[in-house]
Amino acid sequence: MDFIRFADLCAQGQAKGKRVFIRADLNVPLAFEGGVARITEDTRIRASIPAIRMALDAGAAVMVTSHLGRPTEGQPKPEDTLAPVAARLSELLQQPVPLIQRWVDGGFSVAPGQVVLLENCRLNPGEKKNNPELARKMAALCDIFVHDAFGTAHRAEASTYGIAEHAPVACAGPLLAAEIDAIGRALEQPARPLVAIVAGSKVSTKLTILQSLAQKVDRLIVGGGIANTFMLAAGLPIGKSLAEPDLVGEAKAVMEAMRARGAEVPIPTDVVVAPEFKPDAPATVKAAADVGPDDMILDIGPQTAQALAAMLETAGTIVWNGPVGVFEFAAFENGTKTLAQAIARSKAFSIAGGGDTLAAIAKYGIEDQVGYISTGGGAFLEVLEGKTLPAFEILARRARG
Repeated sequence: MDFIRFADLCAQGQAKGKRVFIRADLNVPLAFEGGVARITEDTRIRASIPAIRMALDAGAAVMVTSHLGRPTEGQPKPEDTLAPVAARLSELLQQPVPLIQRWVDGGFSVAPGQVVLLENCRLNPGEKKNNPELARKMAALCDIFVHDAFGTAHRAEASTYGIAEHAPVACAGPLLAAEIDAIGRALEQPARPLVAIVAGSKVSTKLTILQSLAQKVDRLIVGGGIANTFMLAAGLPIGKSLAEPDLVGEAKAVMEAMRARGAEVPIPTDVVVAPEFKPDAPATVKAAADVGPDDMILDIGPQTAQALAAMLETAGTIVWNGPVGVFEFAAFENGTKTLAQAIARSKAFSIAGGGDTLAAIAKYGIEDQVGYISTGGGAFLEVLEGKTLPAFEILARRARG
């Protein structure tokens, strides 16, 4: 995909003295103690620093905004303010970062080498619906618009899409550019074999992803409740396991589509079962064909885990979304742990995304062995569905002139 990179503009001196508007993702979790907000996890703030520092080092006057929480437009409440974020940015950048209220109509000043934080953009009436007038006002504030919030790339809002339509220049910041590059490498021009892991509780929530990947991947590994539905489709018993029997037809269609291409959906040959969903429930390994009516499948078995690990170790590209078992419970984590370690050992380019996936990566300490970790959540899932994200579309269109 062709798009303008902010890093290139800075390297060419095109940001010097310019007003740069960065749409970041600073939506961090807050805890309130005695009415005072405290940031409990600042990964997103720290991830935003490279784009801001890049702009400052290039001699730009820098404006940054983000959404925070789910505010009601035009009705600010104390918990909606970005004030704690401004304080943290000041610490990380080691310079003052004033918070600007009611900024849409201008009326504030920022000089080259300075940075200001513009209050929660979702407080602005018309933000969510991409109001054209609001978007034009935002665009009038800057010479260069930088989209650096992949987590919002699937939303066409005034601060993510409308401003990109009207700003003199619209480009991708380093975070967004890295996401675009990684996704393109994994899905558009992958090294083969391309292996995808799609796991979760329900086929229905990821059916379009499964259908899209069935046209692209060489092996589609399913896990969790999704795997149980595929086991039903393969004629295997699943006892009282979580599944969606009404989607067995769709699961069969995915398997048939894969087979028609000479690809496969590997079905578990053994599983780990328990009588109930509890961390201390007794775990039993059974052949997939031997699952009893009172059994609940909570993980893939060791034989299946080793077979899937072998596939991952010989893959050219790996896309990972979801743990394959209840990895939060020690007795049912072996499948996810085995696959995570195989991904870490593999020479394949790997891209992983989704909250539970990131939690598994952190639990097993393989952050440095995964090729790219996407923090986009819903945006990552929409890419896997085969959708063109609004942010990608508008940046590509602006790059074409």
